Amino acid sequence: MSIMKNDIPILEYDTDPVAVIMPHHEHIEMRLPKKAVFAFLRDDVDRYAEEHNAIVVSRFMSATKEYPVYILDANGQQICLMQAPVGAPAATQILDWLIAYGVQEIISCGSCGVLVDMDENIFLVPNKALRDEGTSYHYLPPGRFIEISEKARSAIEKTMNHHNLPYLEVITWSTDGFYRETKEKVDYRKSEGCSVVEMECSALAACAQLRGVVWGELLYTADTLADAERYDERNWGDDSVAYALELCIEAVVNI
Repeated sequence: MSIMKNDIPILEYDTDPVAVIMPHHEHIEMRLPKKAVFAFLRDDVDRYAEEHNAIVVSRFMSATKEYPVYILDANGQQICLMQAPVGAPAATQILDWLIAYGVQEIISCGSCGVLVDMDENIFLVPNKALRDEGTSYHYLPPGRFIEISEKARSAIEKTMNHHNLPYLEVITWSTDGFYRETKEKVDYRKSEGCSVVEMECSALAACAQLRGVVWGELLYTADTLADAERYDERNWGDDSVAYALELCIEAVVNI
């Protein structure tokens, strides 16, 4: 028996690496580049791909949307580029699929909410994530936090330093419940060292660890929960989007 049983289903973990449906079950004739940028950046990914003459080599077919898989040239290296869907289950499904077809070094980027006083459009590098989502528990045994790859973080930080850009290392709170971030829970997470919140970091890190690949993330600050009485969307960090994508492409080359 490979299942670690528990009264609470989400805390059960099966150590068997083989699943009924594996990420490469379609057996597509495709071998992706080793390096990839998997970005939570809306249509900016498609726009960047078009502007830089990237080619579409495949599409991930979800039940609701097709996600193009691009390959572009970055300083003489082929890079896989793909938009990431919001939410740990959907994002991790696609990441696992990319890994199955050859991706081994991945940098993601996206926005986050802040739990403490912090300006908008600040760049952040998470070094640890609190696992308050469901997906990571299918990839690793139960645990409260997960460490983010030091190799990936070093590549991101090297890129930031090259551009003389300030950044902060942070602990992030990854949660499925966007509308269940209660006042008490926000205070609790802050007491555990979390300064930002997003929805996917811990799950993507867990997937990468199980599959033995390198993954890291560059975040930028968007909305703020620092004042629980006055939630402020601000401008969702829109001023950082284009720059964040460029930085991630450079960072993945630096791995």
